Amino acid sequence: MPAITSGKILVTGANGYIALWLVRKLLDQGYAVRGTVRSEGKARHLRETFRSHNRLETIVIEDITKEGAFDEAVNGVDAIAHLASPVVLGVDNPEELIAPAVRGTMRVFESALAYGTSVQRIVLTSSCAAIREFRDLPRTFTEEDWNDASLAEVRARGPAASITDKYCASKVLAERAAWEFVEKNRREGKIGWDLVVICPSMCWVDVRDVAEAHVLAFQKKEAGEERIIASEGPWRWQDFGESTFRTPAICDELMEMYVSEVKAAHEADACLPPGDATYDPTVAGHSFLFDAAKSMNILELKYHTKQESTDAMIRGFKAHGLL
Repeated sequence: MPAITSGKILVTGANGYIALWLVRKLLDQGYAVRGTVRSEGKARHLRETFRSHNRLETIVIEDITKEGAFDEAVNGVDAIAHLASPVVLGVDNPEELIAPAVRGTMRVFESALAYGTSVQRIVLTSSCAAIREFRDLPRTFTEEDWNDASLAEVRARGPAASITDKYCASKVLAERAAWEFVEKNRREGKIGWDLVVICPSMCWVDVRDVAEAHVLAFQKKEAGEERIIASEGPWRWQDFGESTFRTPAICDELMEMYVSEVKAAHEADACLPPGDATYDPTVAGHSFLFDAAKSMNILELKYHTKQESTDAMIRGFKAHGLL
């Protein structure tokens, strides 16, 4: 498919953490955005957030798992970013987590097949939870890997499986369903659009970089049919402390406000005091790593540094009265 550098993008779950940043970046770059949310209240909040833009429209879809849920939403858009995924933590039955994730994804693809006549590309937000396993460590994971261990654990233990394994299994099955849908319908000559999957690595990547990866996935022709990890690199809890320490004004204020919590956290994780000259991050051990070469080579994504991410996070907390 050609690079999509203009036009209208459908963003599902547009009021979500990653999606809000994606909507902002798309609007700032001149795209029109159609965002789906689950209630009119969320739609109003989204429109108010981006009130200075006149290229945002919203559609309320209360249940993304219903057949035909996205039939109206896909009409007339040039591309789709599917980020919406129900997350129900604390469930016993794994299907309460897995079924909504898979069905929600399938509803988008089914609607795109039936009514998305102008759609050229779908960018799906998956997760490194669909990639990494907690066995055979230490290990570096690539886009070729799948988290079959969590899937096997859920199938074997059912309700007794951990909530982490249930969540990971939902991401594996939803992403695989997407790839299988595209492959089947392409063989049958039914679709003319391609698929890109972005797999962020939990909180070890700046949300702004994840959003930018989605934008670049539309703009880079070469990204078509690629599965791409978005991860700046491994972090240890010590690294957060070190990053905060390098911004003295922030460090002093946090230490004064949370001295007991900081002390307890360092003791629990056997961390050194921030700024300790003996800490060398280059020799710190990590049980698993993610190879993010594709994101840099295909998308040409430039990541924020750990320092930049930490500073922005703390300043954001302060600006919103959370510190």
